Amino acid sequence: MATKLSVNINKIATLRNSRGGNVPDLLKFAKDCERCGAQGITVHPRPDERHIRYRDVFDLKPLLTTEFNIEGNPKEKRFVDLVMQVRPAQVTLVPDELGQLTSNHGWDTVTHKDYLKEIIAQFKEAGIRTSIFVDADEKMIEGAKETNTDRVELYTESYAKNYSNNKEQAIHPFIIAAKRASELKLGINAGHDLSLENLKCFTTCIPDLFEVSIGHALISDALYFGIENTIQLYLRQLK
Repeated sequence: MATKLSVNINKIATLRNSRGGNVPDLLKFAKDCERCGAQGITVHPRPDERHIRYRDVFDLKPLLTTEFNIEGNPKEKRFVDLVMQVRPAQVTLVPDELGQLTSNHGWDTVTHKDYLKEIIAQFKEAGIRTSIFVDADEKMIEGAKETNTDRVELYTESYAKNYSNNKEQAIHPFIIAAKRASELKLGINAGHDLSLENLKCFTTCIPDLFEVSIGHALISDALYFGIENTIQLYLRQLK
């Protein structure tokens, strides 16, 4: 099974917003990512709209031909309303706090099981595939299964942080978590700080990986290599 690449375009929106106007053109960039081989587009709108704006999400939906993945905290009613109106291929539930710089932890799927089960049922009834952002912890995987989610997204910051010191130690908890997810028939996604340096090892060790969502590293690499070359470089790591 070939792992799909979903490009997170938040950083393009950050650059655009820094000067106002529409340079770079977020919609054109998303289409170019698809043209260059990306198999999905990810956005993570936050309440302060400091990067992706809610209007962007509506504008992107009719343009995209690959899978559209919207990330965010479903405890924000505006986010839930957005997802229900746009109807993306996938919604990824992330437990961000208000004003949080970037995602830095997964859901406690045991403590929040009832809430997650309720909101997931709402999304699935609308025909939207659901994924829960979780740490590489067997208990959190087992808790996710109880919510009736379709997939989990493994939060890979710890893997990326420790990769250069000891890659075997860094990947070990993710192998265990992914194995448990597969046993429970949960689809597996992954994301956060994955890069050209560490992606091949991760995808090799997690053979049942459906999708990776990559933004910061990929957009940074594109400053040097261009977006077309960069996407091809990432796709090679996923083969």
